[in-house]
Amino acid sequence: MAAPEKLTTTVSTKGQVILPSAIRKRREWGAGTRLLVEDTPEGVLLKPAPVFAETRPEDVFGSLPHRGRPKTLEEMEAGVLAEARRRHARD
Repeated sequence: MAAPEKLTTTVSTKGQVILPSAIRKRREWGAGTRLLVEDTPEGVLLKPAPVFAETRPEDVFGSLPHRGRPKTLEEMEAGVLAEARRRHARD
């Protein structure tokens, strides 16, 4: 197996680094791609930043208001079935 090609770049006076084209293409990192920068013992690690912030269920639970009594499991299943039939009837 061939050794991976060693690529180099230079830090500008503004602290900017240009990633080699081969890496940008392989990773599909176009202009405007947001990257997380992590300092590790081996060097600097770049990873694509998540599109959305990480959320836990308890952070968003109950975010949509509901008035009235809670639906029973049977009522929810009937509602899902009715919507599936309605959508299927359109096809």
